[in-house]
This record gives sequence, structure tokens and C-alpha cells, in this order.
Amino acid sequence: MRTELSGVLCAWALFLTADCVSGTFPKARNVTWDSLNFKTLLTWSPKPVNYSYTVEFSKQGQNNERIPSCIWMNETECDLTSELKDLKSRYSADVVSEPVRGGTSDLIEYPYTTSPLFIPYQDTVIGKPEFNIRVSDDQRKITLYITDVPTAIFGEKKQRLTIRDIFKDDLQYKISYRKAKSTGKKEKFSAGSEIELTDLEKGKSYCFNVQAYILSRSPGKQLGELSNVQCSPEEATSIFEEYSLTVIALAILAIIVIIAVVIAVIVLCWRRRQKQRALRKGSDCL
Repeated sequence: MRTELSGVLCAWALFLTADCVSGTFPKARNVTWDSLNFKTLLTWSPKPVNYSYTVEFSKQGQNNERIPSCIWMNETECDLTSELKDLKSRYSADVVSEPVRGGTSDLIEYPYTTSPLFIPYQDTVIGKPEFNIRVSDDQRKITLYITDVPTAIFGEKKQRLTIRDIFKDDLQYKISYRKAKSTGKKEKFSAGSEIELTDLEKGKSYCFNVQAYILSRSPGKQLGELSNVQCSPEEATSIFEEYSLTVIALAILAIIVIIAVVIAVIVLCWRRRQKQRALRKGSDCL
């Protein structure tokens, strides 16, 4: 009897309020932070059907906040870049499943999923640096000029900040390099963006990779993305630089011997012909 009455009441309620939703909503899954150069998105799944998502975020120890762009969403990501102002603080976020805009529900509390803690300074991925190569006139030194990666953060004067502006002395660069035709690799760390390399063979081509390196981070998060490979040009070398004097002397000697043999053969052939002609003339006289 109670079941039948509940069914009648539910049907009557649905008739009066067509937007009223009974039951619960699916919880968000795979809630993660996706951050590159301090451009920070909160992402999750699945895409909602007949319900929406709202994101609430907070600095650790403070109350949750909402931003207009992430309320009653049909999407599965929320851009929180401009909201995470204190880059060294811990942040968390709740992805709340709730009715679509204008809808209602008989739920007292909507289901939600909480993200892992996120610290922008420690957790954002640093992207690939760009750099230029300059070879000295004497071919004994190569200098790398690294461009500090720009970020999604803006300063007080609305200028875009670089990773150098944010990390300051905490930023170094890791340089990996090798001869162009070799697999052996060397590494060097530098606190500056201009790196001189002098332990190189004169005139040889070398290939380089560069990564940002953050000193204060945990080992698994210290290195940024690996740059594209760039190689220095190889200087054209003379025969005296390419081969030793011994090899060159032996080659010259071999050429002289070959020429001498050829000349000797020609002379012998000429003498034989002269001798044969003399014998023919003698036999004709007889």
C-alpha cells in the first residue's frame, strides 16, 4: 500500500513541477589538474546528460568559492588559471553534480568529487624552452642563448611573466649534448640563460637539448619538458686536419711509386719497340 501511495505522490509531484528530478546524479570521475606554464585547468569525466557540473575551489584552510564560468556546466573542464593567485599555496576543488540551470531536485546535498591537492609552484609542468646556438670564430666555443619560457601569469603592470620572473634563483637549466655522429652524452647545469661550452672538439658538430630545472621541487617534478634538438654546423676541415702527417706522407709516396712504375713500363715498352725496329731493318738489309 505504501509503495502504491509513494508512486502516486511522485507522479503528482512530477506533474506539478516538470523540472523536479528524483534520485541522485552521477559523480564526476578522474578529477585531475592539467597545468602547463601555470595555465591551469581542472578536468574530469564523464560528459553530463540531463544534469550539469559546478566547480567549487578553495585555498587550503579557506571557504569554497565559485566562478561564473564554471557553474551549471555541460563541459568537463574549468579554467582556474586566474583564480590561483598565490602560487605557493595548496588548492583543492570539488566538482559538484547538480540539476541543469533552472532545474530542481529533492536532494539535500548534491554528489561531488574532490580533486587532489594542487600547488601551482610545485606542480605546473614547465614547457619546452627555445634557444639559439652561436659558434665562436675559432670554433673552440659554443654558446647557447635560452629564452625563458613565458607563462600564463601576468604581473602588476599587466605584463606576461616568464618562468625566470616566478622562480628567480630557483630556476636552472639542464643542457644535454653530444657529437652529431655519436651516442655518448654529456650534461651540464646552469643558473643563467646564457651557457658557454668549451670542452668541445674544434670544428665538430654538436647536438643539444635543454630543460628547465627547478631546484626546490621533488625529484620527479624538477625537470620540465625536453626542448627540440638543435645541432651546431660542422666546419669544413682541410686534409691536414682530417688526416695525420704520416698518412699524408704515405699517400704521397704511394702516388710517386705508382707514377715511377708507369714511367718505367712506358720506357721499357719504348725500348723494346726500338729494338724490334732495329732487328727488322737488319733483316731487310740481308
